[in-house]
Amino acid sequence: MSGLHLVHILGLLLLSYTVSSDSLLGSRRLILRSIDNEKNNGDLRDYAVDLNDTNFGAVLRDTPATFAVVEFFAHWCPACRNYKPHYEKVARLFNGPDAVHPGMIVMTRVDCASKINTKLCDKFSVSHYPMLFWGSPSKFVTGGWEPKQGKSDIRVIDDARTADQLLNWINKRMGSSFGLDDEKFENEHLSSNVSDPGQIARAVYDIEEATSTAYDIILDHKMIKPDTRASLIKFLQLLVAHHPSRRCRKGTAELLVSFDDLYPSDMWSSSNLEDDNGKGSLTNFQICGKDVPRGYWMFCRGSKNDSRGFSCGLWVLLHSLSVRIEDGESQFTFTAICDFIHNFFICEECRQHFYKMCSSVSGPFNKTRDFALWLWSAHNKVNDRLVKEEASVGTGDPKFPKMMWPPKQLCSSCYFSHDQRNNKIDWNQDAVYKFLTTYYGKTLVSLYKDKGDLGNDRTDGALEDLVTSTNAVVVPVGAALAIAIASCAFGALACYWRSQQKSRKPRRTWN
Repeated sequence: MSGLHLVHILGLLLLSYTVSSDSLLGSRRLILRSIDNEKNNGDLRDYAVDLNDTNFGAVLRDTPATFAVVEFFAHWCPACRNYKPHYEKVARLFNGPDAVHPGMIVMTRVDCASKINTKLCDKFSVSHYPMLFWGSPSKFVTGGWEPKQGKSDIRVIDDARTADQLLNWINKRMGSSFGLDDEKFENEHLSSNVSDPGQIARAVYDIEEATSTAYDIILDHKMIKPDTRASLIKFLQLLVAHHPSRRCRKGTAELLVSFDDLYPSDMWSSSNLEDDNGKGSLTNFQICGKDVPRGYWMFCRGSKNDSRGFSCGLWVLLHSLSVRIEDGESQFTFTAICDFIHNFFICEECRQHFYKMCSSVSGPFNKTRDFALWLWSAHNKVNDRLVKEEASVGTGDPKFPKMMWPPKQLCSSCYFSHDQRNNKIDWNQDAVYKFLTTYYGKTLVSLYKDKGDLGNDRTDGALEDLVTSTNAVVVPVGAALAIAIASCAFGALACYWRSQQKSRKPRRTWN
């Protein structure tokens, strides 16, 4: 065979290999594209939360959900593999940032075939696969299940072979009417929270969501400027002292410790000013913890995507601050909130309207009661303005219309009289203040008072130097003494801040 023929044959073989390779590559691309399409369509998405012995307690302890479903399975079990799509159809409704019904039920799975979970599965006497349990998350953390025990807070879900059967079981248990075809904000299961005072307890999670969202807005819009720096520090100091969530207080304190380094008062005159306005460094601070924002609202969830949410969560935060301060902090709180809204709330009309109400106040606030009632009155003025505007353009939320607050369903004693024709109310302000302190104070965190990262738990030793050393402003004595937060880590932060401040050269303050 001549060399030419050999080259020709080798060329043909190479061409054949290339065509075959291209064909195989094309088939592979087609398969990958098909898989990607299935993922994008949600067909392969896992919604249930995988738990194991190391994270079981932490996840169920921290979930905002009222109920939990735990599926015990084995990855080698054919029946478990076949059941998974049914379980995921139901989990889609309740889990994740795109949940149709968020904050109600957390759907979880535990693989008993994994050795790490042996003791956990024994704790719940798992006798077959899959095996499903129902109960409050806290009961799963503190208890177990025995087949012969009498009354138990944890129940076996005994009729759930399909997604329909599982959801029917849940509906019977909860008295609900959830459907597998429910879509986000397009359902009939959204209940009003007006007539149930206990629902405000769930707003702790929305306050965390609003706090984190506000922080992200400030960074995204590069809103920290020479003339806004001081007002932001004031508001952060207020949050460290009185935010209802301990994890938000802790995150805010950590931010304040480093604030002067990230945003020194003379940084705007420096030729080395970062283009990103410091955002890159500040985004390392998770102001309310690593799991926030969650991407959904609970107490503040509207019946459609563009209603309530952030504005509701922010209002609840402000009201909760107004009833948690001491008398000596009332004027500081008033100026901190007014300046924060004026400088960092990006809805222009709302911002101007709120600032106008702030500017109309003639004298200082000397009592917590006076400031709390002023904020309540201001909120009602906002509602009165918005309800008229929403009615004229049809943008209101039909399930949550703007109203005078509180309604009679929540506080009948708050009304001396109500002229409904002219919408004139003679308020009993003593009763209103009592309602505000209970509703936005005690009741707000009562549902989760056993969770140390939410309540307003404090140590006996006051960390008076924690927020008073910032160059921009000085917190009143009452607020400084209120920074006795229940965490040894906060003590370390205070000591660190004190040493940092003593070693710094004095800087010009922004007023």
